[in-house]
Amino acid sequence: MAAESDRAQRGIQSIEVGGQLLRALVHHGRPMALKDLAREAEMSAAKAHPYMVSFGRLGLIEQDRTTGHYLLGPLALQLGLISLQQANPVHIATPLIAELAQQIGHTVAIAVWGDRGATIVRIAESPAPLHVNMRHGTVFSLTNTASGRLFGAYLDSAVVKRLLEEERQREQKAPVAPPQRGMPPVQPLPGWKDFEAQLHEVRAHGLSRSEGEILPGVCAMSAPVFDHTGAIVLAVTAIGPAAIFDTRWDGEIAVALKACADQVSARLGATLSRP
Repeated sequence: MAAESDRAQRGIQSIEVGGQLLRALVHHGRPMALKDLAREAEMSAAKAHPYMVSFGRLGLIEQDRTTGHYLLGPLALQLGLISLQQANPVHIATPLIAELAQQIGHTVAIAVWGDRGATIVRIAESPAPLHVNMRHGTVFSLTNTASGRLFGAYLDSAVVKRLLEEERQREQKAPVAPPQRGMPPVQPLPGWKDFEAQLHEVRAHGLSRSEGEILPGVCAMSAPVFDHTGAIVLAVTAIGPAAIFDTRWDGEIAVALKACADQVSARLGATLSRP
């Protein structure tokens, strides 16, 4: 059985070798001379040339007639477009948040933007005995949660202004509840000018954070995932007890969240420019 499994997993070495040339072309993102491609793929130009001829016949690459440089061909572009169409952000991110929860020791969730706001669709529980629970379907406030402000920072400003006004109207219509013991006092919603300053801070750090806004002693941090158009498609959010949750912009949790979100964004074809 083991021998059969080995045979089933065996690939074609020449394809893998030639694939290094395509990888180099994609990595640099610009037309390249044969000698430069060969150097990146750690082979001689004489060895690289037959691969490029075959790739050209398949339409994976094409050659500029003026400069002789190679660039991606029509088949490669079609494959890329189909891949982007088939990419499911939540499906890609789900296994990664399980690893992230183990790495940072806190619960991690995926939130997408829905009709009512940022909504939890996936959860990876913390491995630690002391952790904060979240529930699927929970909708985050736009103004006083890490996930809500994150989407607010990267959605169209006209949309965010409208959502802020709608949240303000709901607050005005809601009955005034008596303060609950042990809970932080309810803060009035910020005006657009103040809220815009908060969103600017989110964009400056490429992260959003919340420290005891909803529940005393509970903190959260959230990182954005972008698609190939540069639009935010989901948030990767970590939440945990304040006593053991590192909310520094350059702390362990922040770095891990960014790395996870960037990995998903890269799979979706995003071009990242992190702060």
